[in-house]
Amino acid sequence: MHRFKALGLSDRTIHAIENKGFEEPTEIQMLTIPLLLENKKDIIAQAQTGTGKTAAFALPLIEKLDPEIFGVQALIMAPTRELVIQICEEINSLKTDNRLTVTPIYGGQSIELQLKKLRRGVSIVVGTPGRLLDHIRRRTLHLDEIEYFILDEADEMLNMGFIEDIDSILSITPKKNVFYCFRQQCLIR
Repeated sequence: MHRFKALGLSDRTIHAIENKGFEEPTEIQMLTIPLLLENKKDIIAQAQTGTGKTAAFALPLIEKLDPEIFGVQALIMAPTRELVIQICEEINSLKTDNRLTVTPIYGGQSIELQLKKLRRGVSIVVGTPGRLLDHIRRRTLHLDEIEYFILDEADEMLNMGFIEDIDSILSITPKKNVFYCFRQQCLIR
């Protein structure tokens, strides 16, 4: 656990990592976690599927985001509802007693349920491009407070033709930290 501690993570986060059974950070985690904690921008990293990319961006979010802030502080975009659900589950399993709230936003799920969650205040929104744009157009998802914008499997989203949706969403977000996570590589801006 001393290698996770050396990355700059708090004791509470280290405890959550221990509870999940992680013993050593992966290469992608060692390269990106300290940079995200330091608010570095424009970072490119490469890693295979299954190497802990979600934890590489989730752990710094858990450390950096303020559960007392009502608005969305981090937006994570993924190409499929399955990945959206997986990311939410992973973040929730890592945040333990942290009061950050995470909600999935994707097509095929009740929009009323999503509206209810968004009205209550959410720290992290994880969603598919189409449904995120739907909420933005309805003015039910406000992105003016976000500190982090993460594109998970950005290469897949580009292959699926989501470039215009991604551009539309990026154009209305504050120019803060963006973490592009490709199946094979990640870019933080």
